[in-house]
Amino acid sequence: MKNRLILTCVSLLMSFATIAKLPITVTGPDGNLSLSLQLENGKTNYIVDYNGMRFLQPSSLGLKTSLGDFSQQLTYSKHSITSVSYDYELLKNKVSHVQHEATNLLVSFTTETGDFLDIEFRLANNDLAFRYIVRSGHDATRIKVFSETSSFNLPDDATSFITPQALPETGWMQTKPSYEEGYTFDEPVGTPSANGVGYTFPALFKNNQKGWILISETDVDSTYVGSRLSESTKHGEYGIAFPQEGENSGIGATYAAMALPATTPWRTITIGQTLAPIVETTQAFDLVLPRYPASQDYKMGRASWSWIVWQDDSINYDDQIKYIDLASELDLEYVLIDNWWDRNIGRDKIVELVNYAKQKNVGVLLWYNSNGWWNDAPQTPQNAMNTAPARQNEMQWLQEIGVKGLKVDFFGGDKQDTIKLYEDIFTDANKYGLTITVHGSTIPRGWERMYPNFVTSEAVLASENLIFTQRASDLHAFNATILPFTRNTIGAMDFAPVFLNKRLSRDQVNGSIRRTTEAFELATGILYLSPVQHFGLTPNNLEEQPDFVLDLIKEMPAVWDETRFIDGYPGSHAVIARRKGSKWYVAAVNGEDKAKKITLNLSMLKGKSLHHIFDKHNGNADYEGTSVNNNGQITLSLQPQGGAVLYSKE
Repeated sequence: MKNRLILTCVSLLMSFATIAKLPITVTGPDGNLSLSLQLENGKTNYIVDYNGMRFLQPSSLGLKTSLGDFSQQLTYSKHSITSVSYDYELLKNKVSHVQHEATNLLVSFTTETGDFLDIEFRLANNDLAFRYIVRSGHDATRIKVFSETSSFNLPDDATSFITPQALPETGWMQTKPSYEEGYTFDEPVGTPSANGVGYTFPALFKNNQKGWILISETDVDSTYVGSRLSESTKHGEYGIAFPQEGENSGIGATYAAMALPATTPWRTITIGQTLAPIVETTQAFDLVLPRYPASQDYKMGRASWSWIVWQDDSINYDDQIKYIDLASELDLEYVLIDNWWDRNIGRDKIVELVNYAKQKNVGVLLWYNSNGWWNDAPQTPQNAMNTAPARQNEMQWLQEIGVKGLKVDFFGGDKQDTIKLYEDIFTDANKYGLTITVHGSTIPRGWERMYPNFVTSEAVLASENLIFTQRASDLHAFNATILPFTRNTIGAMDFAPVFLNKRLSRDQVNGSIRRTTEAFELATGILYLSPVQHFGLTPNNLEEQPDFVLDLIKEMPAVWDETRFIDGYPGSHAVIARRKGSKWYVAAVNGEDKAKKITLNLSMLKGKSLHHIFDKHNGNADYEGTSVNNNGQITLSLQPQGGAVLYSKE
């Protein structure tokens, strides 16, 4: 069904003529979320309360630009308050249908130079967003936005679950920043970041015992930069920071350049007394529109992937046949063939693999380096995605041979030039019917809806690290109780879950020791959201695992009609339920190295019979039929670093 967009704007307060000054206070539709906007000595600030409790203290607003300073010496002009209502379809996300109800506040100011600044706020029940609209009073046609004075002033006793920004041209082959740092854990606000350059989005904060705050951004395209949180003051006020000079090897400006009138991306805030609004928010998509129509109906699903466990040596013709067969046996939609395929397999043999996979009803995805000159990563193919002629020639060939999508790697920055490269790759790929996954990349910022062939983004300390270091495997369970409440809340996250080998190597003699149980690993396939889910499975799993494990993998959805937070706390455990059609899937993981029992409220499944996959004491998976009682409750026993999956029988 096509998106339906119905905007209803109804005046809720007085007309412009009868309102002469600030402050203004508005609320979301249910009255719990409240925004107060003030103008003091020519500077604007805002305050956010929820259920009468303070969540953001006075926080700054404004821009500094080539047209002038829009952060001070502002004069209030007028404002309007309207209600907004529309619904739309999401084809590849945590829900499939969204009904958006909100209050919209638009406030207009003039500057001392006679230019105009509008600040637009959107308040839903748990979501608040704002953006700027700049208009010239002197027939100017363009603007450079050098910085924002926007800030988020957290209560002094708030704590953080945020990931520090990496320094440019650091990490493996100088490919950072790529959103692959660890998270703070309940750290007091005002604590300096690990690298001294702030924190990446999304940022989760706990407001003492009052609730939770998630801060991010959306609607970022080629007209702006990707932003982050700056270092905070000692009292916990975080600003907006633009890209660092050295990102993408110093190529491109750190500011945004736009035509006038200019509209900035939305700064987004989600607030809840529990983690439910954080997990269930669709704000990243509510505030954006598609940039172009889909050239076809793109198919999401699951993929086998040799590189993740078998690594570079598996990029050969014979091993890819094995992984195509693995995908076919498990009813997976895709196989991903990773780096060096052009050198190790060759283009003619790739055509043969694509044709073989087609016979097996498996689509082929191919890896590409994003470029050949702004990082030192040696992997090929190179120089095929960084210029329009090369990209379109390559994509035409890919379309002709029947490839379904691409994984493009090593972007390393958030400058406007880099955001434009993402957009250009997405747009060109749509012309040739190709989906795009990005790695070594930034977070998606509403992109699943903005670009219909964009699939997923890494932008996380992902599962490859489980293979690279034992420490990552040791922390895997703990991190699985952080990511559902942070990175994965705002969009697709290509973590690449579900490892069933006890040693993460081809021979299962060497390599990292998997600390998590098999039920835990199965649960992550549901817990983590990615419209194409690249599994860490290997061909030997077909012989080693019982039918009930393979049966779950065969039917596990990758996109969902509904998502609900059930239970959890960062560092302890996470339980999320997702529905596809009439079937519910409940994933539970234990982040601690101790057994625990948790009682869940599954009201949507009361009286229903379920499949239950759980852990034996040795970490292997076991199965039983079970049911939820008439009170909608069920108690699960989770092994240390263990998990469970419940899913509907009918």
